[in-house]
Amino acid sequence: MVGGVPIGGGAPVSVQSMTNTDTKNVFATIGQIMELAEAGCEIVRVAVPDEAAASALSDIVSASPIPVVADIHFDYRLALASLEAGIGCLRLNPGNIGERWKVEEVVKAAKDRLVPIRIGVNAGSLDQKLLQKHGKPTAQAMVESALGHIAILEELDFFDIKVSLKASSINLTVEAYRILADKVDYPFHIGISEAGTRFGGTIKSSAGIGILLSSGLGDTVRVSLTDNPIQEVKVAYEILKVLAIRQIDPEIISCPTCGRCDIDLIKTAEEVTEALRGMKKPIKVAVMGCTVNGPGEAREADIGVAGGNGFGLIFRNGEIIRKVKSDQLRDALLEEVDKL
Repeated sequence: MVGGVPIGGGAPVSVQSMTNTDTKNVFATIGQIMELAEAGCEIVRVAVPDEAAASALSDIVSASPIPVVADIHFDYRLALASLEAGIGCLRLNPGNIGERWKVEEVVKAAKDRLVPIRIGVNAGSLDQKLLQKHGKPTAQAMVESALGHIAILEELDFFDIKVSLKASSINLTVEAYRILADKVDYPFHIGISEAGTRFGGTIKSSAGIGILLSSGLGDTVRVSLTDNPIQEVKVAYEILKVLAIRQIDPEIISCPTCGRCDIDLIKTAEEVTEALRGMKKPIKVAVMGCTVNGPGEAREADIGVAGGNGFGLIFRNGEIIRKVKSDQLRDALLEEVDKL
């Protein structure tokens, strides 16, 4: 449990993101968390690089409508302060915070508060000994790193663990998760690290996360984009939706344009998509531009339109309910969505 959000064990795949505000700026950080929660984010991570950021956590946690994960590196005192502030999870690699007694203090505090620890292995920050052993960041090196951190926690009788193995390479990431899945049964936090800007990063994340989820791997997900974190949440839900894993908003089906299309399909599809933005109804809406595939796709949707010859047929639950002129398609379709 991360706060009130279950991870693994058959629970729905949860969606995470991370603030990009200065954590010391409590007002800005809370504001961004509120925006993320409104977009559907279920767990949010914040960077805790220093004592000032840790001091801000109590106010942030108390105001946040969703569980807060503290991202900790190297300094065990920041982990202890974060736990004291009431965070829902620690993102921490126990092998990176120094002597054994420091790890023991953090683990004891986490166990007393029933706070899980996410072990986060990234190909870009592997230990030098592993790089020397394997020659470069490899899937085996990433798995070896994760198992080393897991062993430390298990030796301290701590098993409330989730694990991530991220790289900017899809193939490397997928291979690492598949290897580790044969060795442990902890929940996986998945994503493609440093995926890139909105367009390229969305494609890379969709491909990589899609492969993992389709393989049955992944219990909670973050899409990593060089963009406003709101976009990460939107892309994550779109991935879950098209894989039929989770759907919380409309799915828009629209055909590619071709020479048979005699309605302004691009404009109509874009206007329908924009009009339904923000709706929290898991319905399928089809906007089709000709009589070849159009009627079939429209029939399979909850609401659909198939255009052709200056007119369009409106379908609801597989039945034709209206015939309207092409310039009335959008409004007629949206009227029927409202009725549904």
